[in-house]
Amino acid sequence: MSEAVREAFPGYRAGVVVADGVVNGPSSPVSFEYASVDHPHLIAWRDAFRAFGAKPKRHQCSAEALIRRGVPAVNRLVDLYNAVSVRWAVPVGGEDIDRVVGTVRLRFAGSGEAFDGGDPPRAGEVVWADELGVTCRRWNWRQGVRTRLTESTSRAYFLFDALPSFDDASLAGAMDDLSARLVEACPEASLSLLVVR
Repeated sequence: MSEAVREAFPGYRAGVVVADGVVNGPSSPVSFEYASVDHPHLIAWRDAFRAFGAKPKRHQCSAEALIRRGVPAVNRLVDLYNAVSVRWAVPVGGEDIDRVVGTVRLRFAGSGEAFDGGDPPRAGEVVWADELGVTCRRWNWRQGVRTRLTESTSRAYFLFDALPSFDDASLAGAMDDLSARLVEACPEASLSLLVVR
């Protein structure tokens, strides 16, 4: 995480679940429990988006967008992390480790940066990026194509974006929830968890 983002958003934490040996595949039935759109963490995300110039009515954090619109079936791994996201009201994303180049960092975008998932980010927008470029726009609003989880993914990391209103116990609970779902779906996978402050 860049020092500039850390200073602008004190108390932010990134929870990370790394999974090696996962087996992805087509969607299978998943039950969904939806948090309220008035959840304090979603309200905090609206404020965070406003702080870097995004309009929350137009650009919602990923968790709120899923809660408002419903969860589409994508593939087994994406469906699992989306189920955790809407249950806990926390943005969760997944990336294919084998498609990531170098270190992934949370930082402010510069001008003219490329993004393979649509329009390029605006300067000053919070983005996730690796050494090749932006992998997710507006913090957790839109993921790029290059690093997304596909049915051939076997190594992945899952990223939980937590603002201060989402306490450490809630972050741990959400990470444990996804870990349990991954173990059930992929018994041979090995998992490791960490929190970056």
